[in-house]
Amino acid sequence: MGRAKARFNSKARQIVDDTTSSKARSNVKVNINDVQTTSGYQGGGCDASNPLVLPSKKTKTDHKKFKDKIVSKKLSKKKRKILEKVLQRKAKKEKRNDVLASLAEYQASPEEMALFASTAHLGQKVTKRDTNVQVKRSSVLCINSVKGANKRKWSSEDQAKKAETYSEESSESESDSELDEPQTKYCNTSKEITGDKLENNDQKETINEQINKQEKAHEEGKKTSAKETTKDMIVKTSSTKHEPTVFVPVKRSQQIQEARLALPILAEEQVIMEAVIENPVVIICGETGSGKTTQVPQFLYEAAFAKKGMIGVTEPRRVAAVNMSQRVGKEMGLGKKKISYQIRYEGTVTEATEMKFMTDGVLLKEIQKDFLLTKYSAIIIDEAHERSVYTDILIGLLSRIVPLRTKKECPLKLIVMSATLRVEDFTENRSLFKIPPPVIKIDSRQFPVTIHFNKKTPLENYVAEAYRKILKIHRTLPPGGILVFVTGQGEVNTLCRKLKARYELNKFKRRKKDVSSGEDEELENKKDIQFKKTKLPHINLDSYSTQPYEEEEVEEEKSEEIDEGVAHDDGNESGEESDNDEFEDALDPSIEDEIPLYVLPMYSLLHSQKQAKVFMPAPEGTRLCVISTNVSETSLTIPGVKYVVDTGRVKKRYYDNVTGVSSFKITWTSKASADQRSGRAGRTEPGHCYRLYSSAVFNSDFEKFDSPEITRKPVDDLILQMKDMGIDKVVNFPFPTPPELESMMTAERHLILLGALTQPEKPIRFRDTKTETFTSKITPLGKAMAAFPVAPCYAKMISLGQQQGCLPYIIALVAGLTVREIFEQNIGQRESRDGNEALKVKRAKISKYKQIWAGKGSSAEFGDLMVLLGAVGATEYSGCTEGFCLAHGLRHKAMVEIRKLRRLLTNAVNAVNPECGVFVDPKMNPPTDLQVKMLREIVLSGLGNHVARLMPDSQEREAKNAYQCVGIEGAIFIHPDSVLFSKLPEFLVYQEIIETTKPYMKGVIAIEPGWLAMLLPQLCTFSKPQEKPSPRYDPITGTVRCHRTATFGRNAWQLPSQELEFPPSPDRFKWFARFLLEGQVFSELKKYTSCLLSPPSTMIKTWAKLQPRTQTMLNTLAIKRVDSKDTLIQACQENNHYLIAALKEWLPESKHEELSRSWPPHFD
Repeated sequence: MGRAKARFNSKARQIVDDTTSSKARSNVKVNINDVQTTSGYQGGGCDASNPLVLPSKKTKTDHKKFKDKIVSKKLSKKKRKILEKVLQRKAKKEKRNDVLASLAEYQASPEEMALFASTAHLGQKVTKRDTNVQVKRSSVLCINSVKGANKRKWSSEDQAKKAETYSEESSESESDSELDEPQTKYCNTSKEITGDKLENNDQKETINEQINKQEKAHEEGKKTSAKETTKDMIVKTSSTKHEPTVFVPVKRSQQIQEARLALPILAEEQVIMEAVIENPVVIICGETGSGKTTQVPQFLYEAAFAKKGMIGVTEPRRVAAVNMSQRVGKEMGLGKKKISYQIRYEGTVTEATEMKFMTDGVLLKEIQKDFLLTKYSAIIIDEAHERSVYTDILIGLLSRIVPLRTKKECPLKLIVMSATLRVEDFTENRSLFKIPPPVIKIDSRQFPVTIHFNKKTPLENYVAEAYRKILKIHRTLPPGGILVFVTGQGEVNTLCRKLKARYELNKFKRRKKDVSSGEDEELENKKDIQFKKTKLPHINLDSYSTQPYEEEEVEEEKSEEIDEGVAHDDGNESGEESDNDEFEDALDPSIEDEIPLYVLPMYSLLHSQKQAKVFMPAPEGTRLCVISTNVSETSLTIPGVKYVVDTGRVKKRYYDNVTGVSSFKITWTSKASADQRSGRAGRTEPGHCYRLYSSAVFNSDFEKFDSPEITRKPVDDLILQMKDMGIDKVVNFPFPTPPELESMMTAERHLILLGALTQPEKPIRFRDTKTETFTSKITPLGKAMAAFPVAPCYAKMISLGQQQGCLPYIIALVAGLTVREIFEQNIGQRESRDGNEALKVKRAKISKYKQIWAGKGSSAEFGDLMVLLGAVGATEYSGCTEGFCLAHGLRHKAMVEIRKLRRLLTNAVNAVNPECGVFVDPKMNPPTDLQVKMLREIVLSGLGNHVARLMPDSQEREAKNAYQCVGIEGAIFIHPDSVLFSKLPEFLVYQEIIETTKPYMKGVIAIEPGWLAMLLPQLCTFSKPQEKPSPRYDPITGTVRCHRTATFGRNAWQLPSQELEFPPSPDRFKWFARFLLEGQVFSELKKYTSCLLSPPSTMIKTWAKLQPRTQTMLNTLAIKRVDSKDTLIQACQENNHYLIAALKEWLPESKHEELSRSWPPHFD
């Protein structure tokens, strides 16, 4: 280390010897006193060889002048780069001038620029000050869209320091500092994102990075054109790659454009599109009437998302998908080829489709074929607040698809839209979205809605309260449509019937009065209508009540009579009602000038033509009144509705996860649904919502949101579809709201019973028993079942339906069972007092048709499904006309849906197995007796867990004609509408159990008890093989069969003894060896039976082990698992000498050579 320090900076510490140069300077002394010499020398008169002058020109030290001269330092790399940048800025400035000059030729005039307006402020309030600023800015034209991009290159402090450095080094940098001065003029018409719009520090750092990249590119000598230089200067707001903003123009009519500008969501277009571009997932919460369903797809279309792929929009209902596609196509002026829809049975999708509306199930099927959804650039999930099963699955799958598409540099945008959404399930669920998506809330409704609560809450007779409120609104409030929410189809028909009867009675009274007065009826009606339009309720201000007018209790005594007269019809079996005279006399009209009330029903099972009447304008001089279920809550907008009457109830279908029993219960709806209902009144004008319950009940008894459907429905189909996608551990799937664990376990057990999933391996350790039920994998049968868009139990029927030509009948049955409710539900209800006889005749006629379709003999044992099959065949034979359906009490809408589903299932079957060649036969013949038997067995195989047995009298004396079902405690009854209601078979299979006043079985067929052990052995507990009758060999199947008794299910129903295949055991090999030695398996061995050393029956004796030949035969068969003819043939094909040694021990030596020549035998 010491030597290194000694050498450090040795040249600087070196002592230089300059004695020679000092001596030379001291010896030379020149004194020139002669002026002439000097002047002569200067003038050129002196001799040049004068030695006194020579030392002044050259000294003895040659390097002195170089040492005295100041030498400038060499430029460092940093300073050299700075100087190069200055030169580059000068060159860039010169090029920029040329670019601006060329752009100025194509720049619009100031008058044209003033006509442009930004879409970011549409629908927002603009002050006078803002308009003045816009006018001033519009007067200043700015061509350079990148102006001011360099001003944020450095902060103010760094800029001052660098300016001082430049002033010391070169004066040229001062002239270039003008480029860094802040620019104050902005271009209003530019649609590109520039640095002037960025204000936070993160964006400033991004700008610096972009500028540094540009300067490095110039240093490397890359020469770009003026257009590329301008394009490179555009500042990007994020680290991801963004393409230039593209706007797709859409031509709309002036009327549509004015209607769009009135929608609240249009004011948030800029916010929504910025969030969509910058985030992969966006949640939009907009109140009813904000226009999100129709406008958000148009935002994406105008932003050129359709150029990258289709824009997919999912709707929970088919009606909404069709209507929204037509509405959006009309607004955008595009045809069905570009704005299409796809639902379960039909669609208008073409190769030119750019926007597709569809149901949730359609998109789920597409994910099964194309998991990454490569055809789509954006997916919109609409009405997510309904939380259907398919919606939850889609959101869970898309939460994994979106990151995968981002990794492949082909991003997919996901937009979840809802009116009322439980945002916490999405933003706080880390298993769903690792990064919480932004939530955009649109709070404004199109028109304000005033909410009115009742002082009292009717707990039971809310239909009568709704009736009274309708009459009150109709008599006292200004014109406007009325929308009433009730729970079910029965209540809709009841309320419609009473309202129509009342106003028919009033009309009759007015006619009678007009006839007695002798005046012209038409003229009087016109005067009445004009008077009604202008008449207002009379209010006495002197005796004005402090209570609100809508809560005033009018005619309490009569309303109590109404409550007693209302019958709650849940669509049950009888539908008979007593006469309710109190309805007609409930509110005796004190004012005879009431305008007519145009009453219309609305529910999901209503015919399409009758549903369309709701959207048509009411007749002139009438008030529209729509009685609806919750189908009008969302997706449907009824025009002209100003008043909403909300009963606060909803009828929901609840499933028991363990037993599978479904029941319809009327409960309070949620607060979110109540807000949806009130929003129906503010679509076209300010409205009012009258809630038939108090605010205290609303705050205490109403839940905030509806429970998701996935928690109230069996998940068999869900588990099967997810297993088919390769998701074996369904428990780990990122559900927004996961289903109950017990429900998933029940579904997996059911799928294992159907053969769709493999049997789970039995755990070795006790702690592994909990994970047993979630390790099953899908079987080949399960993959075939997943291809059919029906429930797994029905898919199993289709998979087995090819036997005996039963496949067309099975497809028709499955289509009918999937659609359900093919008969009219209100046949038994009385529409008037004089219509009783006509209704009785009609019901008797329909009952007669059911008996005809059920048939006789073996067909009658097929029960309700034979009626269903006959109804479908007869309707198809008649051409599925509406008149035929009306005459036979069938719902035409249901029969049309069955026809479409038959075609869909037929195509699916041909796609899975093209060899079937099945087709839809419009003139399908009834099945034969053999086919009916096969159909009953196939239905039993699919509905194996829906078996019931008639209770003996000793077991249940109180419940007459009751049945006991598998896994269900208590008595179950056959539905009175069933054709087997009076026959009471011992064993039967049902489609479903509906609990109303009693638990009733629907879709009932009779079965034989012997089929249970044959078709459902996994549910039976068998006894040991019976000795008498003894086992036998079946030459058809090549197996050993025996008689056994069994018990079925948890209830241990005793089944009769029947012949079954011998159970796997050592005795099975013994019996097969006996039959083999007797020559029953192969006829070639019969010739050796007479010369056997021991009788073949020795194989089954208890002392058989005493003879070595029996043990040798048994061991030889057990090693290869040979217990049937097929397994023996397979073993002999693998080894021609198999079993010869064991057989030779049973034969004398004289027969050994002959046996060797004839073995193996000829296989038939």
